[in-house]
Amino acid sequence: MIRKTFPSAITIFGAKGDLTKRKLIPALYNLYADNHLPSIFSIYCVDFLAVDETEYKGWLLEGINSFSRTGQANPEKWAAFSSRIHYVQGDFMKEETYATLKDRIKSFEDVEQQRGVRMFYFAVAPRFIEVIADSLCKQKLCNRDALDRIVVEKPFGTDLDSARKLNRYLTQRFKKKQIYHIDHYLGKEMVQNILAFRFANYVFEPLWNKKYIDHIEISVAEEVSVGTRGGYYDSSGALRDMIQNHLLQLLCIIAMDCPKAYEAEAIRDAKVKVLKSVRPLTAQSVFKDVVRGQYTAGEIAGKPQVGYTDEPQVAKGSATETFVAARLFIDNERWKGVPFFLRTGKCMPRQSSVIMIQFKDSPHKIFKDDVQPNQLIISIQPELEIGLMFEGKVPGLHMKLEPVEMDFMYKDDFKQSLPEAYEALLLDVLEGDATQFMRDDQIEAAWKLVMPILDAWKKSPKKQLNSYAAGTWGPKAASNLLKPFAKDWFKLMHENGVVEKMSEPEIKAQIVAAT
Repeated sequence: MIRKTFPSAITIFGAKGDLTKRKLIPALYNLYADNHLPSIFSIYCVDFLAVDETEYKGWLLEGINSFSRTGQANPEKWAAFSSRIHYVQGDFMKEETYATLKDRIKSFEDVEQQRGVRMFYFAVAPRFIEVIADSLCKQKLCNRDALDRIVVEKPFGTDLDSARKLNRYLTQRFKKKQIYHIDHYLGKEMVQNILAFRFANYVFEPLWNKKYIDHIEISVAEEVSVGTRGGYYDSSGALRDMIQNHLLQLLCIIAMDCPKAYEAEAIRDAKVKVLKSVRPLTAQSVFKDVVRGQYTAGEIAGKPQVGYTDEPQVAKGSATETFVAARLFIDNERWKGVPFFLRTGKCMPRQSSVIMIQFKDSPHKIFKDDVQPNQLIISIQPELEIGLMFEGKVPGLHMKLEPVEMDFMYKDDFKQSLPEAYEALLLDVLEGDATQFMRDDQIEAAWKLVMPILDAWKKSPKKQLNSYAAGTWGPKAASNLLKPFAKDWFKLMHENGVVEKMSEPEIKAQIVAAT
């Protein structure tokens, strides 16, 4: 664990980027305000733009006030925190930038008379990863494997070959334990809670297998369109942007065997084992087991939305998918025969990330209205909630059953403010804890899994490219993918970001759809 007196030099490459303003600096500020950062630290923000440091800090403060979970920054705490921030102007492509940075960090450590932790965050476009890594290596800025770390954002490669090449490039310059591949989904409170829920509560773990579970749905729906990210998104698509990383990470956490210990390598070993057990897709099975779609003009939350190909920086006639649904099978002893359904899409009616585990139907049908199999619902967003749907007797003189829900909600049971994902992950990096970070072999296993899909779509760009109106739940083909296990995807009922309990007709309608 990091000591409060241990100096830490934190460097952010891409200091003028959206990620720095919206996520990284607000996260570091909150860690500081809550007394989680080491007592001695300095933050170096590197970018090529010539910016007055005072104006730059004002820009960062705007980010905290607009995007921090804690709202407006405390003036005194901001003054103390911002005094540790230093802007370093320099071109990522030029060695003098790194020489300047080295001098600044060395001066900081000389004052403290102690060599401390150095963290280098690559909040940059993928094309800069190699040049920054090479320069850090040449300047010996990141040469102590016990103290120095680099943090690399997704996308990590664009396919299996590029990911392997980048992994080799980085591991030739740094020890594997110095490289932190960040996926912010792994820092979300509810995602981390899944491990506690599964492995600290024995009531569920014996049921967590093919004998008792019918199927599992993992759904990440985005209400937003591609917006101003059309240039990036049109070369990426939903498969690369969401499935290859976020959703496959959730799959690993849900499907993994219990690790030998709550320790980084044991947990990452268990996740890699899951990915290597997923039944490989073939050129023929892709168009049977994977559905892709692209949104057309529609309406979201009462506002008109243009179609994907009319978005800025999107090529006319583009075949890039904004929606993907897939049916996967894990061919191991625990899960053989149980389908895992993954779905993600943009321009959907509501923002939600939900995992639904549907158990097999009761073998003892002694009640005529026993129609709902048990469902375990894990809501990652907008609400942090775990609910168990089961049959209960309606009060009265006769035996009548209705579905009821037993649930746990963070906001009801825990009153403290929940940290943002980046807060947890940045602190983990400083403390040298890689538990919630992807390993290189895990990244390559995920790419290997999606490559048959990418290859099939490249060969037949428009084949089975379904359209769906913005503001709907995706193409009908995605619901057909669920058959015979279910008729439609599970949906939480949200309004304005609040989970509402479903009415009896809504519950019964969903039961019919899911059975």
